[in-house]
Amino acid sequence: IPARELVPDDLILLHSGDTVPADARLIASTGLALDESVLTGESVPIQKSGGTDERAFAGTAVVAGHAEAVVSAIGAQTEFGQIAELTGLAEGKQTHLQRHLGRLARQLGVAALGIAFSIGALGILSGRDVTEMMMTALSLSVAIVPEGLPAVVTITLALGAAAMVRQRALVRRLQAVETLGAASVICTDKTGTLTENKMTATHIWTLDRAYEVTGTGYDPAGHIEAEGQRIRAADDPGLRALLEVGLVCTHARLTHRGADWAMSGAPTEGALVTLGFKGWHPMPRENAVIAEVPFNSERKLMSVIYQGDDEARMLTKGAPEAVLDRATKRFNPSGDRPLTGEDRERIRAAYVAMAEDGMRVIALARRSSDGHDIEERDLSFLGLVGLIDPPRAEVRSAIAAAQSAGIRVLMITGDSPITAQTIAGQVGLPTGATLTGSELEAMDDASLTRLLREDVIFARARPADKMRIVTALQADHQIVAMTGDGVNDAPALKRADIGVAMGIRGTDVAREASDLVLLDDNFATIVAAIGEGRRQFTNIRKFVRYLLSSNAGEIVALVINITIGGPLIFLATQILWMNLVTDGVTAVALGLERAEPDHMENPPREKDTPVLDRWGLGVICLMGLYSGTACYWIFTQHLPGGAELARTTAFTAMVSFEKISVFAFRSLHLPCWRIGWLSNPLLLCALVSTMGAQAAAVYWPPLQVLLHTVPIGLEQWTMIAIFALPILIIPEVVKTARIFWQRRAA
Repeated sequence: IPARELVPDDLILLHSGDTVPADARLIASTGLALDESVLTGESVPIQKSGGTDERAFAGTAVVAGHAEAVVSAIGAQTEFGQIAELTGLAEGKQTHLQRHLGRLARQLGVAALGIAFSIGALGILSGRDVTEMMMTALSLSVAIVPEGLPAVVTITLALGAAAMVRQRALVRRLQAVETLGAASVICTDKTGTLTENKMTATHIWTLDRAYEVTGTGYDPAGHIEAEGQRIRAADDPGLRALLEVGLVCTHARLTHRGADWAMSGAPTEGALVTLGFKGWHPMPRENAVIAEVPFNSERKLMSVIYQGDDEARMLTKGAPEAVLDRATKRFNPSGDRPLTGEDRERIRAAYVAMAEDGMRVIALARRSSDGHDIEERDLSFLGLVGLIDPPRAEVRSAIAAAQSAGIRVLMITGDSPITAQTIAGQVGLPTGATLTGSELEAMDDASLTRLLREDVIFARARPADKMRIVTALQADHQIVAMTGDGVNDAPALKRADIGVAMGIRGTDVAREASDLVLLDDNFATIVAAIGEGRRQFTNIRKFVRYLLSSNAGEIVALVINITIGGPLIFLATQILWMNLVTDGVTAVALGLERAEPDHMENPPREKDTPVLDRWGLGVICLMGLYSGTACYWIFTQHLPGGAELARTTAFTAMVSFEKISVFAFRSLHLPCWRIGWLSNPLLLCALVSTMGAQAAAVYWPPLQVLLHTVPIGLEQWTMIAIFALPILIIPEVVKTARIFWQRRAA
């Protein structure tokens, strides 16, 4: 029947490959193993014995065995449903950019109304025409507000989202990328994000020698070596016997699909099969397994009777303690020898050492069989295999890049503390305190906040633990990016300032709760996304300053003009032309500036860093004061030739000043020679096109009628060029001097 029709107390049958349709109590099972990573983050399948306390959870996958179970919970009452409810309790959040652009809009609105009213009232009180002053006040309010800002921000974020897709990250909310650029803490899962989520055999230990294994994942491209020499099964009888157990005593299969290798079955068994391929062991005979004793969580063993070319053999693999309890001999090419007490101590010491290195250790053994005796006894010990989910090759450098950018990385995993510490050491994370979910639950909020300021790793973490960690970091004024893939991660993903879900192995619930989806499930992509987010916020600050400095020049020119008297320097249509046509195109091109060379060498900006700070306001005032004053002086110099000529020249001068000033805003602290004069070809195209549009406004009759302009000559253009040069040169000189001073101080 369809899963939606299940009700409590229904009996369900589970087989390998099934997804568990509801929370259920197991009543009988054979070799059952469940992948519960979507709920717990545990990377290794969980063996279920079918005891009275054993449960299977909705949404988990059966990777081995079969079972009968009774439905105990459906819908919202399942573990899956409770986590979904917890996700719903997490409030939606406004991004940093939304908050600060909203604040800037309110400030500009108040400024526009205040200045327009003040100037209009001043003009009327000084005896000017009321209608003229009302039009002037409206022109001033238009001049103050950067009308193109919402469009420029949206276009910049959209183009940034397209750039993110090319870097294998899908943006679900445009404003979120800018928030990621401000992230001061990345809370990351381990399995599949820092690691490959593919169990790999890395170490083999026998009583005679130890072997190292190269390569990762289920691609058998690596090899086995000992004492620096490559070893194959044909060269070493002990290795050959051990690899045979891994290849035969399994339900996993390795298949070659095009350029990739695919594994079906339990990850641990898949790693042992891959190991056999790396050792060039001959493939087992077809249909040669004549009996099987399935894995049982009480015995912790799996055995098969295999009919080899010469004899039938029992091949066994399992937990080292269980295998050692049933072993009485040790393998020897010339004949098995008794397993001494000293041998047992050496095996235990090797097992403990491998486990302390974060490995999952499997012991392998065998004995001769008559083909009918399936009792696991009198085994001959072959060796130990250490397996681990290896870290991704690029993660270490990505974490180093994040740390150099002042971003802390916190590992929060459902795996064991030992495994978490091992992976942390391998990828370059500081291995300080390691806290489990139960220890975290016993800790008060103040203690947790203090702990989060130090180096810490969280293991055996539950969904509520992740939510609590994110909330504590946010309360400590941190901007938190949270990664996750499972249902258990969804509440924390939604609560974080930016949630980052895995695209390949992530669940639909996790992706829906996230702001960003990694299409390659790679931590390095997060760091690249942070760089893109920083670039976007910096570029938004650039074009906000650029637009406001342009508007400030128009305001200064209008204020001087109204205060002194005479014809209006700009008409309303000319102001709209400058703000909507010429400025907008240039600002969009400015929003596409490449990341500055040192953008990932600086610490994250403070949480309350505004889009426009005091320094930026000062730059806007200086640029506006110069361009407005220069424009008004040019206007007065041409008044004897007629108001239309003077107004057209001033109008063209202001457009030219605004276009030239864009070079001062290409970087907020680096000169153009440092970032490259030609590094933004779109900006150069925008400058050419907008100046071409201005030329059309001056010389093309239809636009002359619309904008009330007249043609200007070489004399006017020369004067405009002379006054534009300082806008280009002075910022370059100041920034260059600043670099020289910093280098000298260093």
